[in-house]
Amino acid sequence: MRRNTNRAWTADKLLNLGKSYQAAAVYAAAAELDLFEALVGERLTANELARKLRCDPRGSVILLDALVALRLVAKRAERYSLPAGASVFLTSCGSESILAMAQHQANCIRNWAQLASVVKTGRPAERMPSVRGTAGDAAAFIGAMHNISAPNAGHVIRALRPLRFTHLLDIGGASGTWTMAFLRACPSAQATLFDLPHVIPMARHRLAAAGLSRRVRLVAGDFMKDALPAGADLAWVSAIVHQNSRAQNRALFSNVFQALAPGGRIAIRDILVETSRTRPVAGALFAVNMLVATAGGGTFTFHELCEDLIVAGFTQPTVRRRDTAMNSIVVARKPAEE
Repeated sequence: MRRNTNRAWTADKLLNLGKSYQAAAVYAAAAELDLFEALVGERLTANELARKLRCDPRGSVILLDALVALRLVAKRAERYSLPAGASVFLTSCGSESILAMAQHQANCIRNWAQLASVVKTGRPAERMPSVRGTAGDAAAFIGAMHNISAPNAGHVIRALRPLRFTHLLDIGGASGTWTMAFLRACPSAQATLFDLPHVIPMARHRLAAAGLSRRVRLVAGDFMKDALPAGADLAWVSAIVHQNSRAQNRALFSNVFQALAPGGRIAIRDILVETSRTRPVAGALFAVNMLVATAGGGTFTFHELCEDLIVAGFTQPTVRRRDTAMNSIVVARKPAEE
C-alpha cells in the first residue's frame, strides 16, 4: 500500500512555511545595511543607530525590535547591542564571519521573489542592486564564497589524495580560497588563479595576507570567452558548472582540456543530483536558485557531467566525493600523449 505523504501536512504547517521568508528577510536586511557592524562594541538607541547608518528612524526601530525578537540583537533600556559571541559570525572581522554570505542572500531573496514570473516567462529575474550598490554586491558574492568554503576546503580536497600535481589552474578562483587550500596541501606546487578582472585585486589581497603570493600567478579573463593559461596538470572547477547550461559546460570543459598538460586532471566541485532531480533537497532547491539567476544554469547528474566531459575529450570520469550540498567532486583525466 502506498503511504499518503500528504498526511504530514497541516494547515498550520503550510501557513508557517508560507511566512518562513520573514525572518530571513529581517536578517538579510540587517546584514545588507551593515547594522551588525555598526553595533560592534556599542549600545545605541534606535535613533542613534539610524543616524549612524543614515536610515529612517521608524524603519530602524521596527527592524531592530524584529532582530531582538529573533535574538540576533539584544535590547536593554531602549539601547541595542550585539549578543555575546555574535560578532564572531556577524561582522566582517569575526573569526567565523558569514556576513558576506548574509549580504549575498539578500540579493538571492530579491531573485526568488520573482520566481513565479520567471517560471511564467522563462527569463531570469530582473537584477536589482542592493543598497550597497553593484560593486558592493559583487564583493559580497566573492566574500560569501570564501565564507562557506574556507572552513571546509582542506577537508574537501582530501578526496583527491594522493595530491600529486605540480601546477594548479584554479578557474574562476575568486579570492583564492581553494588555491590556498591546495598549495598548503602540496607545498612544492605552484598555481595560476584565473578570474574576471574585478576579482583579481581581491585574490591578490587574500593571497598576500596568507603569504602565498610568490607561488601564485594571477590572470584576468573570462573562462567562457578567453583561452585558459596552459600547462597545468590539475584544473580546479569549483562551483561553476551550475551557472551554465550543458552546452556551456561542454565549451568550458573543451577550454580546460586544451589548457591542461597531457595526462592532467580536471576536478569539478559542485552539487550532484540524483536522476529524479528531487534528491538531495539542497540540489532541487539550488536548481531554483539557478533558474531565477541565470539563463541556462541548473544542477546536474553525474551521468550528465560524464557525457559532457567525454565529449570534451576527457576519460575516466569518477565521483571522488559525494555530498548533499556543494562539495561533491567529479574527476576526469586528459589522456597522456603516446
